[in-house]
Amino acid sequence: MTFCALLLGTIAAYPAIAQAAPKACAAPSIAIGGPSNAHTAYVETSLRPAVIRPGEQPLTLVEDMRRYDVPGISVAVIHEGKIAWARGWGLRDLESCAPVTPNTTFQAASISKVITAIIALRLVEQGKIGLDRNINEALRSWQMPKDDKLAPHGITLRQLLSHTAGLGVHGFDQAYRPGDVLPTVVQILDGLPPADNQPVRSVLPAGGQFEYSGGGYMVAQLALSDVSGMPFAELAQREVLGPLGMTRSAFAMPPSPKIRADMAFGSAWGKTIAGHYAVMPQLAPAGLWTSASDLARVLIDLQASAAGDNGHRLSPAMTREMMTPVKDNWGLGLALYPDEAPRFGHDGVNPGFESFMIAYRGKGEGIVVMTNGGDGRRLTADVVRAVATDYGWPEIAAPATGEKTLSLAELSRAAGHFEGGGLKVDFEARPEGLFGRLAGAPAFERLMALSPVSFRSETMGITCKFAPDFSSCTIIEGGPPMKLVRSKTPA
Repeated sequence: MTFCALLLGTIAAYPAIAQAAPKACAAPSIAIGGPSNAHTAYVETSLRPAVIRPGEQPLTLVEDMRRYDVPGISVAVIHEGKIAWARGWGLRDLESCAPVTPNTTFQAASISKVITAIIALRLVEQGKIGLDRNINEALRSWQMPKDDKLAPHGITLRQLLSHTAGLGVHGFDQAYRPGDVLPTVVQILDGLPPADNQPVRSVLPAGGQFEYSGGGYMVAQLALSDVSGMPFAELAQREVLGPLGMTRSAFAMPPSPKIRADMAFGSAWGKTIAGHYAVMPQLAPAGLWTSASDLARVLIDLQASAAGDNGHRLSPAMTREMMTPVKDNWGLGLALYPDEAPRFGHDGVNPGFESFMIAYRGKGEGIVVMTNGGDGRRLTADVVRAVATDYGWPEIAAPATGEKTLSLAELSRAAGHFEGGGLKVDFEARPEGLFGRLAGAPAFERLMALSPVSFRSETMGITCKFAPDFSSCTIIEGGPPMKLVRSKTPA
């Protein structure tokens, strides 16, 4: 599922979230989830939304999980360059009532792209593929169709990794079940059965703009396999998963017995999804099974390399390249927050699974959260806010605050039509506040003001911050850092 589809689905489903029926399973023993300490206790007792209403009290983690219909959650926290703690809460499987443990694996969904980018950049450093050369020079089993108008000079690996290649197929929504006949990589690229996506082709000028494309990562997957002579899953194990000690991770669809031994099942509306999980043959953009701790190891390795340390998966120079914005807030495989306290990360959404990770570039602090159902994105936001408040990370998530009162003149600066990253939003200033409507939503929603430039949508669970001149608005919480630019309102 794409981020845009997730937002629209949230709008439609939000009224029912708080009405989910109680689970039949008994609550698992707290000890099964992993070690407890003052920090885990804070998460268990001190969850707040971004905006506090008068008289509103903190929720417990159990209450918040029930509120958002999330059976299980796994969290790993990075502090001072190490995994400070990792533990799980709730259930990994609603059918057997099996609990989440510190080692439970979840589908990482689009976070897979971060690992793919590291693999690609390692092969660049090994001289096996060019970062800025026509990708067709690396492709041997298939060729990207030439487009003299939109990509006259071809498409590069840099463009594929940064979503600037101008390719279509934002994401892959078809849910294959275990036992289904799966499409090959070439069938996915050409949009042939049993794949049900459109062919991966140029739809915008190459290098001209940011346009998220999971299809582009399928092109990269095939190129990396072709130049290495290895299946992508084996290449990932050799280049990243094995060396980083990611023993609970694999690009395996369907998952191996080792992964299945402590694996979360996806869920929706209080029930396990058909087949327990969606099989994603699109490995590079969405096929990683992993644990929160294993993803934390990736963040730590990148942090150390970015600080100038050698001996990591990428050289310091290549890590800096990875963390340099190409367009808007996106580097090579990473979503970037390049402000006064630079941060990097990614989120992921597959059927029945939602995940998020973020870390500082200049210090060894960060967090990974993985969930297996319901509105995991909104639960994740509350958990990240609690951890950030506990550890003093205001840039990762500002502490909860009360709503600010702004004048109509202040609100009018934000009014207008904004587009970017596949999203289209209209803002209206009214005496009672700022109202927003995402294209496809049935009505305008009143937004809560966090400051004169930051506004919160409770329905969508996102916070958007306007530029000082209100020429753009960037999502800073609740989703990837999509930048929406002011434009003329469509007729």
